Formats: sequence, C-alpha cells, structure tokens
Amino acid sequence: MSDIPGIILAGGLARRMGGGDKSLLMLGNKPVLDHVIARLRPQVSGIALNANGDPARFASYGLPVLPDSEPDFPGPLAGVLAGLDWAAEQGAEAIVTVAADTPFFPTDLVQSLKNAAELQVKPIALAATPDPERGLLRHPTFGLWPVALREDLRAALRSGIRKIVAWTDHHGAASAEFAATPYDPFFNLNRPEDMVQAEVILGTHN
Repeated sequence: MSDIPGIILAGGLARRMGGGDKSLLMLGNKPVLDHVIARLRPQVSGIALNANGDPARFASYGLPVLPDSEPDFPGPLAGVLAGLDWAAEQGAEAIVTVAADTPFFPTDLVQSLKNAAELQVKPIALAATPDPERGLLRHPTFGLWPVALREDLRAALRSGIRKIVAWTDHHGAASAEFAATPYDPFFNLNRPEDMVQAEVILGTHN
C-alpha cells in the first residue's frame, strides 16, 4: 500500500452512454465502481470520489464525495483539483487519479507512476500504453499529481485550460508505460457496446 491517497474521477456527464453515472452500471454482478475500488484500494492510503450532483447516490460506499470546485463541468482537471484540495487538508503531498469508467486498470498503477516520476525527475506522471500508429499513447486521467501544484492548476482552469495534457506539458510529465496485451488495461466504458466488451474481458481475464 502507498502513502498516497487515490481519487476516482466520476465527474463527467456520460453523454455517449445516455447520461447518468457510468460507474453505477452493472458489470458482472456488481457496479463498475466496485471493480474500480477493488483495484485501487490495495494501492493507496485512502480513497475519495470526485462526483457532481447529489452525493447520496454514493452513500453506501462510505467514501468522501468531492464535487468540482470550478463551475460548468470544466472536465477531469477540475476533478484533479478537487482531489488535490482534499489531499491538502489530509496533509498528503500527492494524489493518484483513476477514471471511474475504467475497471481493468493495472494493479501496480500507483507504484509504477511513482517510479516513473522519480526516474524521469518530473513532478507529474501519466499512464501510457504503446500504440502501433501513434507511438506512446497517454491516458491522462490516470496520473500522479503533486499537491504543491494545486494553485497553479486552479489558475490554469480559470484561464480556460481544459485539456489535461495542455497543463501537464507545461510542467513536464513522466510516462509510466504499461503493456496493452492481452487487453488494454485502460479500456473505458463510453458507449453501450463497450459494456458488452467489458463483460468479455471480465469473464476471460479477471
């Protein structure tokens, strides 16, 4: 277990899935969020959930629910900021984020992100997988973020920056590379047909 808390990013609007909470859709015999928590919990010191709207829908999980601190759903960077603000109150120096709709992410995610940041001497680390056409494909909702950069991130969001890599490239981000076989560990649930594929992955590899 790491001394770093984990933040599950569930603040999106899920338009391509028809709205609602993708993390509460059933995968196997339990919600997607249960799979995400089960993978994350052994890797971190604690967990909080970034989500907007009525937090009561997540009450059964007993987790802190952190809404975006910036208005108008500015994207996952707002969730990172909410996590950093919460972590600062806990006295933590960094957080790791994962996406709430990605149930198969690596079980060594946190340690690999920490190792990449240290070896590449960068303040931020992002997960990545090899892509035959585009080279290294980054997965920026899976990252290691230092609390020391939270005010810089707040200013960036208020200046209009929305893309994660637009901000991380400014500071320099290490890449923690993960294998994309026998399945992409960062496969996420965007459309109804993705749920069918997720059931296949769950039944075959997990």
